[in-house]
Amino acid sequence: MDTLTHALSGALLGRALTPSRPAPSPRVERWFGPHVPAWHGVLLGFFAAAFPDSDFVLRIVSDLAYLRGHRGVTHSIVMLPLWALLIGWLASLAFRRRDAFRRYGWLAAAAIGIHIAGDWITQFGTMLFAPLSDARFGLGSVFIIDLVFSGIIVAGLIASALLWRSRVPSLFALALLPVWVGTTVIGKNEALAFARDYAERQGIKAQVIDAAPRPASPFNWSVFVFDGTRYHVAHVNTRRTAPLVTSADDNFVRRFSAPYAPLQQAHWEQFEKFGSDAPALAREVWQHPDFEFFRWFAMYPLAYRVEQTAQDTCVWYRDLRFGFPGRSSTPFRFGMCRNAPGSAWTLYAFDDIAGRAALR
Repeated sequence: MDTLTHALSGALLGRALTPSRPAPSPRVERWFGPHVPAWHGVLLGFFAAAFPDSDFVLRIVSDLAYLRGHRGVTHSIVMLPLWALLIGWLASLAFRRRDAFRRYGWLAAAAIGIHIAGDWITQFGTMLFAPLSDARFGLGSVFIIDLVFSGIIVAGLIASALLWRSRVPSLFALALLPVWVGTTVIGKNEALAFARDYAERQGIKAQVIDAAPRPASPFNWSVFVFDGTRYHVAHVNTRRTAPLVTSADDNFVRRFSAPYAPLQQAHWEQFEKFGSDAPALAREVWQHPDFEFFRWFAMYPLAYRVEQTAQDTCVWYRDLRFGFPGRSSTPFRFGMCRNAPGSAWTLYAFDDIAGRAALR
């Protein structure tokens, strides 16, 4: 999920957790510390919920370091207490309320937690137990930028500003978020059922059946059936009964949604995992020790191009989950090149503008 939505979700949660007026309670203050102004909760929630994405600094080290570390230790429930204590301490200094250190720490913990939850519901996955494990976990039902999800948060914040004495708008908006996520889960289950039915009808002994959320609707999905060597892929809308016809004058939401066909009119494409140009070379690169990071990272890896020139030979891979109709370029493309048969392979990243760049 995008960093701005994360930060706004933290602000909304901070408002929900911070009453405008103190209600003295020795038990509450013993556990959570003294009352703080509502605007402290909003501001702290905003910055604390944005904090996990500070791992973008890994790009300074290398693109490979960023790929390996993004959504790692800063998104970990194992490390969350440490980050909450650190941010709570900084907030107590910034607000000059050292007596409220515990309150700020709890607010920071909640804001970081809602960030982790916001990434967990997407398909990219989050390393919840880093640094103990680099396994990624994700519900995989919400697209990385979901306008309805973000809209609920923004509406909740606007209503909270208008009714500034009440926490009800923020609590109501927070309650709506899991309802929306539940709607996306319904869409995913429908897409998976469609993919299973296709595999059964085609007699495919599927190793993987999965679905990736797509923009503009909780019912827009790319479905994948993998038989061990070949991907079967279709882009569908699980609730549509007729194709969506658009023109250049239509809004971008409608245009992004149009390529997803009704289930009855689904068009299935097939992609060989190791391609058809030089599958032996593609397998060699896939199995190379230096390509381990991509084997760990990619969900639907595909060798999409083999380049053989007088100077060198390159094999390029992409992940099918990041390519969908209407997207002009596909991120996270990597490959390996060598100068001559038998020479050492070198790891590269590929970008449409910068071209290929060796990875450190």
